[in-house]
Order: sequence, then structure tokens, then C-alpha cells
Amino acid sequence: MSRDRMQTDQMPDSGDLSPDESWKASKEKKTGWKKELWEWIKIIVSAAAIAFVLNTFVIANSEIPSGSMENTIMTGDRVIGSRLSYKFDEPERGDIVIFRFPDNEKIYYVKRIVGLPGDTVDIVDGKIYLNGSDTPFDEPYIREPMIPEAPAHYEVPEGCYFMMGDNRNYSQDARRWENTYVQKDKIIAKVLFRYFPNPEKIQ
Repeated sequence: MSRDRMQTDQMPDSGDLSPDESWKASKEKKTGWKKELWEWIKIIVSAAAIAFVLNTFVIANSEIPSGSMENTIMTGDRVIGSRLSYKFDEPERGDIVIFRFPDNEKIYYVKRIVGLPGDTVDIVDGKIYLNGSDTPFDEPYIREPMIPEAPAHYEVPEGCYFMMGDNRNYSQDARRWENTYVQKDKIIAKVLFRYFPNPEKIQ
């Protein structure tokens, strides 16, 4: 290919552009930069909106600050709960839930449901008896047997729940609260799984 042919195929530099063409090229460059910035803004705003909706209406995220739920959930674990679980179903005995602490509703607690609305809960010699049963309630998830204390009797009001930690001997749960029971509308979410440090389904 001839030298003249190669020179003809080359793009003109900015010095070869007319004033009008140079102005158009500059405008297109500025427009392209603004368009790219706008696309990034839309992505960030959309992600923030999705995160807000998920955290407000779908999931609840909680970090466990103490050992009251060991060994099911360890100190420092981070868990995810479903806010939708109790929109269609009632809380069940044995569920682990995130709820507003009855003595200070600004604080969120994570405990296990032991007593349902209308239940009687008796704690005798470190064992739990439900609804007058002569047989202790089977709880394979607790860390260790409860240290016996003075017998205690609880009658769970309608629309409320009796919560306890799995690490019974080191749990500040319903046995110690001034306001013993948790109202259903104060239950935020049902805990589904741990995502940090070791991802695992919670039962």
C-alpha cells in the first residue's frame, strides 16, 4: 500500500477539524461523561432502594451480642430473619425470633419461643412443664440442664409469647424481665440462618 494511501486512511487529529466540528466533538465528549455518571447514579439509587425495601419489609439482620443462645447461635454471629414468616402463619413453639425487648423496645432481642398464647409454663427443678403436663418439655437444643431455682409459674396472655434463651443458665430471658411476655406485634422476624462467620441454617 502506498504512503499516500496510508495517510488518507488516518483519522484527522483535532488540529485538522474545523471550529464547528471541534465544538461538536467536545460536546459529545462532555455528554458521554455526563451520561455515564447518570447511569452510575441510577445504579446506586436503585441498589439503595432495593436494600431499603428488603430490610424494611422482607428481612431482618441482627448481630448476637451475648452467649444467651449458645450453642445454637454463638456470640458475635450474624443472623438473617424473615419479616414475612408471621404475615401468613402464627409463631410456633421452638421458633427462634427477633423481637423488641419488652422492657425497652428500642432494643432487639433474639430468643426461642417456649410458651404460646394461653399456655401455662411451670419451671420446677430446672425443668419446664407445659399446660399441666407431668412430663418435662423436651428441649434437645439447650446448652446444658438448667440449674434448679425456686419453682416459677407463668400464664401466657392471649396474643403474647414466653421467650427463653438456649443457654438457660446465662440467659437474661422472660424469667428476669419486668414485662414478662412479648406481644405478637413486637415480633420482628423468624430467624432462618446464620450468614457470618459460618453460613448455616438455624433450627
